[in-house]
Amino acid sequence: MKTTLDRLVQISRPYTRNGTLANYIPELTKANANALAICICDHTGNCTQSGDFNTPFTIQSVSKVVTLLYALESYGEDVFSRIGVEQTADAFNSIIKLETRNQGKPLNPLINAGAIATIAYIAEHEGKGTFRKLSAFLRKMAQNDAIHVNQDVYASEKRTGDINRALAYFQKGANSFSASVNIVLDTYFQMCSLEVHVKDLARIAQVLTNNGIIIETGERLFSEKTARMTKSIMTTCGMYDSSGHFAVTVGIPSKSGVGGGILSVVPGRYGIGTLGPALDEKGNSAAGVELLSLLSQELNLSIFQ
Repeated sequence: MKTTLDRLVQISRPYTRNGTLANYIPELTKANANALAICICDHTGNCTQSGDFNTPFTIQSVSKVVTLLYALESYGEDVFSRIGVEQTADAFNSIIKLETRNQGKPLNPLINAGAIATIAYIAEHEGKGTFRKLSAFLRKMAQNDAIHVNQDVYASEKRTGDINRALAYFQKGANSFSASVNIVLDTYFQMCSLEVHVKDLARIAQVLTNNGIIIETGERLFSEKTARMTKSIMTTCGMYDSSGHFAVTVGIPSKSGVGGGILSVVPGRYGIGTLGPALDEKGNSAAGVELLSLLSQELNLSIFQ
């Protein structure tokens, strides 16, 4: 596996030049645009890494998967009374459908409006403890208590997060949730600013691969039903408005973030984390998508085989 990953990273690295760093969060422009890394953990817990795997990055929208898992496991499918499960053809931070189609109900939980709605749903139950509960759940999935908020990115997110504020206040104004907007947004910004490595993403994905069970300890964190629903939504919605193309070319339930990370799940086989901070026009890692495409072809990973 190490030889395969090393070779595919080398082949994919030139694709870092096909993307640009996310500049609407100024702190993210400090990332190394040429970085590329992958970690793959198998169903027994063995992990293999390649590339710039020691490079830290903020998890950004990959955290939306963890937020959804927590909401579904803690409160059940009632969360879908607030949030849909349909793919979007619009940008990840678009407000269009909230106003013109769904009367304040986001299309799915993996776009910004949907993640804000999911956090608001949790906050109605957890209040000021929402971030503490969500971050603890994420650390447990990653088996890494050292995961922390990157304070510089968090401050940058808060300074420039006006579109996310608009999404939250529009939903609040449409009576979509009753939680404090300040708590919801602060939780959202902090979750996006958690600093991780590709191995953390791979371990989180591995728990999903094993339908909620941490292989090393045997502890069940969430049910098979929660895992199935989440992986389904990742397949149709996890790569924003290029999710359909990604399903055709890669065929693995995945979720991207504008920090350059991608979390991917091969059910029953592998949990995968990649990093490539240079993003394509859809907001997905340009080299990361290419790397996953090559890996999927080489190891026959598509769930549609």
